[in-house]
Amino acid sequence: MKTEGSFRRIDAATASQLLARDNVLVLDSRDSASFELAHIANAHPLSGDNLDITLLSVPKITPILLVCYHGNASQIYGQIFADFGFKEIYSLDGGFEAWQQLHPTSASPVLSPKLAHWLQQHGYPGNNLEAVAEHGMTPLMRSSKAGDTAIVLELIQAGASPHTQNGDGNHALWLACVVANLDTLDVLIRAGSSLDHQNDNGATCLMYAASTGKHAVVEKLLAAGARPQLKTLDDFSALDMAATIECLRLLRRVGMEPLQTAE
Repeated sequence: MKTEGSFRRIDAATASQLLARDNVLVLDSRDSASFELAHIANAHPLSGDNLDITLLSVPKITPILLVCYHGNASQIYGQIFADFGFKEIYSLDGGFEAWQQLHPTSASPVLSPKLAHWLQQHGYPGNNLEAVAEHGMTPLMRSSKAGDTAIVLELIQAGASPHTQNGDGNHALWLACVVANLDTLDVLIRAGSSLDHQNDNGATCLMYAASTGKHAVVEKLLAAGARPQLKTLDDFSALDMAATIECLRLLRRVGMEPLQTAE
């Protein structure tokens, strides 16, 4: 168990033990759609909209377990609750993703009527979210390429992997860059889709976005931590491929520091 200031970081196993107590208040700061699809039993949503009333109305002796996507935002909230005088505060390391890994859902995904209809409409079985259609397209890839953020989110919450690749070695995040829906990109990035995955030609999402002049996508990927130093099999970087002045400026602003390689 790690201590940060006046709150404590705990792993999912320790959180399970903590929740054996009946007085723990679980506060989940993920977006409302993610919360509605799945959350820890008896959890309550937490956001900037209800933070003040929560701080003022909850007794400070109440044990608080804070949950987010991956365990980062919960630490920020943890310090806020500590600064406000709460005595027993926990931040779940790894966030809800770590909780789901420890407490997996049943083997057959639970699908909303909307998602079940979408799968049927596109010829996918309802019991296999990794089923492939033409060109190796999984349901997540197809919905990502269409920029259908709601379906992308539901698929991920139901267990679809953001890491699966098609026949060209591209994954869902790459295909989301094609349609350039920034909300879809956000969902996939939060789900852990690899920013720096290189396809069969060594190209990354950042390279594709730069080469097609999608400067908003370039900006989003860079902000999330995509590395512009990577090169294709032909030794081209995202900067080499920049198709517009906007993309060029964004990539130059980040700087082209050399990659650190292991000795």
